Amino acid sequence: MGEKNEYSESSIEILEGLEAVRKRPGMYIGSTDSRGLHHLVWEIIDNAIDEAMAGYGNKIIVTIGNDHSITVEDFGRGIPTGKHKSGIPTPQVVYTVLHAGGKFNSSSYSTSVGLHGVGASVVTALSSILEVTIQLHGKKYYQSYQNGGRDISKLSVIGDAVPPTATGTKVRFVPDKNVFSTIEFKKSVIAERMQENAFLLKGVELVLNDERDHTTQSFKYPEGLIAYVKHLNRDHAVIGSPVAFSGTSLDIYVEVVFQYVTDSYDEDILSFANDIKTLDGGTHETGFRSAFTRSFSDYGRKYGLIKDKDKVDGSDYREGLTAIVSVRIPEKLLQFEGQVKSKLGTPEARNAVEAVINEKMAYFLEENKEFANSIINKAQKASQVREAARKAREDARSNKKGKGDKLLLSGKLTPAQSKKREECELILVEGDSAGGSAKQGRDRLFQAILPLRGKVINSEKVPLSELMKNVEINTIVHTIGAGIGQEFDVKDSNYGKIIIMTDADTDGAHIQVLLLTFFYRCMRPLIDKGMVYVAMPPLYKVFKGSGKSEKFQYCWTDEELEVAKKNIGANYSIQRYKGLGEMNPSQLWETTMNPETRSLIQVGIQDAQIADHRVSILMGQDPHPRREWIDENVQFTMEDSFTKEGEVNGK
Repeated sequence: MGEKNEYSESSIEILEGLEAVRKRPGMYIGSTDSRGLHHLVWEIIDNAIDEAMAGYGNKIIVTIGNDHSITVEDFGRGIPTGKHKSGIPTPQVVYTVLHAGGKFNSSSYSTSVGLHGVGASVVTALSSILEVTIQLHGKKYYQSYQNGGRDISKLSVIGDAVPPTATGTKVRFVPDKNVFSTIEFKKSVIAERMQENAFLLKGVELVLNDERDHTTQSFKYPEGLIAYVKHLNRDHAVIGSPVAFSGTSLDIYVEVVFQYVTDSYDEDILSFANDIKTLDGGTHETGFRSAFTRSFSDYGRKYGLIKDKDKVDGSDYREGLTAIVSVRIPEKLLQFEGQVKSKLGTPEARNAVEAVINEKMAYFLEENKEFANSIINKAQKASQVREAARKAREDARSNKKGKGDKLLLSGKLTPAQSKKREECELILVEGDSAGGSAKQGRDRLFQAILPLRGKVINSEKVPLSELMKNVEINTIVHTIGAGIGQEFDVKDSNYGKIIIMTDADTDGAHIQVLLLTFFYRCMRPLIDKGMVYVAMPPLYKVFKGSGKSEKFQYCWTDEELEVAKKNIGANYSIQRYKGLGEMNPSQLWETTMNPETRSLIQVGIQDAQIADHRVSILMGQDPHPRREWIDENVQFTMEDSFTKEGEVNGK
């Protein structure tokens, strides 16, 4: 992208020191669990990506070592090796001084992935050792930083001379086991991130080696974002080939690729700013949505396909749309909202995206009238369905029944007394027996109980029209009262929490998955807002004695069971709860329903694209990819049933 820039000792600027990182690592990498551990990898990979984005090097190699190490090698310009203006070697500044790097100097990088300049030094601070090898000026330089950067070796020349044209940087680090709860790197997590980077870096090869199982994966996509959209839609029936636009406006490079699918009512828009995934969108996404809608609307009105009476809006045009919006913004214009860089705030990005889309889209629709007409027709049908759903929601909320109304409601809801929606909970209970106990044990003020009869329908396998014929689904939709699908409005939900409460067995787990699939596909904002929970009933009760003299302890894991045996003492008894119905109302309240003592898992989405793919595989029609995924990823233990996916956040 653009002209090559100078990268020398004068490009590096020092802002402050490192000590705060070691004291409060969570402030810099989010957490010290597996997610924080992998954040170290992203920081070093991002530096290599910056070189590739700047036009230096077309290959990046990442190696997971047998010794809990990560090695990242690029073939860029190589970190400058001379003395910095502070008097110490420049690599030492980069890897031991917070807020030091070439990204603060626009002459070194016109655009970059990193913004705050804390990445490399943070990795040093949280590693037992970090070592860097640099090829530059026909030599190979080496320096190491141990004990969180406290022990630093001299920058020295090692090995034989290398060709003058050979340049690049190789970084190897071992995370500090005293900082992180785990130092086991997950190949699948790193591979998914590298594959995404490869889609964005058209033509650059990213290689992942794993010394633990002697495997190698290579990611290289000459088609770039076109290949990315094909990858995202690999589980869906698509309409035509992906459509790609690109252009530059206001010094911002804009690239957009989109494609429609026929078997989904959702829109799936990914956005990136300087190859950073902006999970919360921002000005570039806003510009895309407005220009995309305007282009179809202008075309439809020009040819009389859309009348003034039609109520087609932007969401109707985007039904079934998969799109990627990527912008490359000069450092002087780059703004993010918040430290985590999940939302782009650059005002110029909206205008730039709108300008490129308005120009390119108008021409494309004129040249592809059959496609344009089919999408407008599709949007008109979506508008009609949306309007019907809105009317049905209003009728349900006002308890009206029109002529020929065939609502199928189970009639078993026990409502809460409070009129404050945000404090009310809807508890979906497996079976009438457990439902009875829950009704008696609940807090009537804010807890509503809805027993479910058996397993609900799999919403991944049937269209919305068929889904609404199911008694249990229909009852859930009308009980929540906020609509379904595109018409769902989380602000209208009758409840601040939706809690799934099932038996701790295989059938209970299956019901959980079916309900989570339904909420993910049909009421996604509930999950996005953190309103969906899974209750955790205990597996055991260890007790001794009876009545007022009874000594007991509830256990949720086998480890807790062993501790409870010791606490209760000799002559204990164990009750294994096979179902919620085995608990009396007071036990169910005390263990599973009382906000003061219960354990809940809050359902969340870490990566929407990974989640979408896995739901399609695990809940879709084809059993073969499901079997393959289970064989590769699932270890059948109680712990893994909640943590293996990485898409459910414990709370």
